[in-house]
Amino acid sequence: MQDDALSLRHQLVNWLFTPLFLLLLFSTVTGYMAAVSLSNKPYDLVLLERAKLLASRYVMHLENGAANSVAPIFFEDASAFRYSVHDASGRKLASFGLLPSPRPVDFNQKQPQLRDTQFKGEKLRLVTLPVIRPDGTAMLVQAAEPVQARLILGRSILGNIVIPQLIFIVIAGVAVWIGLKRGFEPLERLRRAVASRPRNDLRPLDETRAPGEVRPLIQEVNALMARLQAMMDTQRRFIADAAHQLRTPFAGLKAQAELAKREQVSEPVRDALERICVSAQRCSHLVTQLLTLARNEPEARRSAMMETLDLNRVSQAIAAHWAPEALQKNIDIGFEAAEVTCPVKGDEASLRDLIDNLIDNAIRYTPEGGKITVRVGHGDSTWLEVEDNGPGIAPDQRERVFERFHRIPGNNQPGSGLGLAIVQEVIMRHGAQVEIDDGQEGGSLFRIRFPP
Repeated sequence: MQDDALSLRHQLVNWLFTPLFLLLLFSTVTGYMAAVSLSNKPYDLVLLERAKLLASRYVMHLENGAANSVAPIFFEDASAFRYSVHDASGRKLASFGLLPSPRPVDFNQKQPQLRDTQFKGEKLRLVTLPVIRPDGTAMLVQAAEPVQARLILGRSILGNIVIPQLIFIVIAGVAVWIGLKRGFEPLERLRRAVASRPRNDLRPLDETRAPGEVRPLIQEVNALMARLQAMMDTQRRFIADAAHQLRTPFAGLKAQAELAKREQVSEPVRDALERICVSAQRCSHLVTQLLTLARNEPEARRSAMMETLDLNRVSQAIAAHWAPEALQKNIDIGFEAAEVTCPVKGDEASLRDLIDNLIDNAIRYTPEGGKITVRVGHGDSTWLEVEDNGPGIAPDQRERVFERFHRIPGNNQPGSGLGLAIVQEVIMRHGAQVEIDDGQEGGSLFRIRFPP
């Protein structure tokens, strides 16, 4: 929902408001035309009445050149109103202001005619009124006024039409946006619920609070997750069963190779038996790691009981267990206990697997004569550190070392690539956090922080 190109919310807004704005544009154009027409009608009526008034004043005073003795008629807007009186030959008999000369067609009309015209760069509204005098002679009266007042009235009418529509669209837009936001809240809540899940959590999504239109999609997603869960369970059982079945043959293979080495055999055969023993040992370690990984996956440990443990006690016992193997490589392994009890809520078997793999990883990568330190402390929370002075881990590799079967490039140390993946599974199950840093004497420092 964050990608605007695919956002359903933005698509709905576009589909709702694009027709509304097109309708507003159409309404504005038609409203403007209607406003101009409405504003013209009263002005045209007034202009025509003024022309008739002029005709009535002048028609009785045109005998014997008496038109000039008629006082001009002034109106309230005398600066804008102008007129002219012409006889049938087109001769101007009287005028006020400047107007264009009548057209020949104007003398042939029988009814008043209203039209727009341009004169000296000014747009005028002009009425021509034919008049028949009592003596039967014709006369033409022209009256005109600028159209600015009409335009002002038209714009005022248009504003009274368009502005309320625009306000209505804005209010409707806000209401629609709020409605869409509230309508999409169940989807957003569903998105947050899915995003906050651990990567192995394939429980069905809750569809009770989802809109009816979305429930079929959620049901299909739940069905897909159920199939994935069944497939993962099958895969996990296969790995656990296969690893369990392989332990005995590899142990037997190693035992037989060790027995064969004790016999009187040639040196090439002895070398081959030695390589068989090493390979059998590696395979046995891989099988053990696969079993440990399967045992610590969330679904496999769901029924395990969480209890309050003293991390000091558990860590010290495991560090002592690894001391003989560290001495074989002339590695000094030490344990620094906290001065207080360090309680953590967890599964002891899983925590033992975590510490086992951290120490095993440190022994494998620490050179002979090196140093490993296991520390436990308690402050705002309980933490565990395993530090070595080996080659260390490059910053760009610190995220990837927890991937299954990932090996650091250029590393030729024997290993299964599963030790830190097991650590990651246990950390996630206990809600802990892991940090990788440089050790004080080079090497790497793994720090596990458990929740309070």
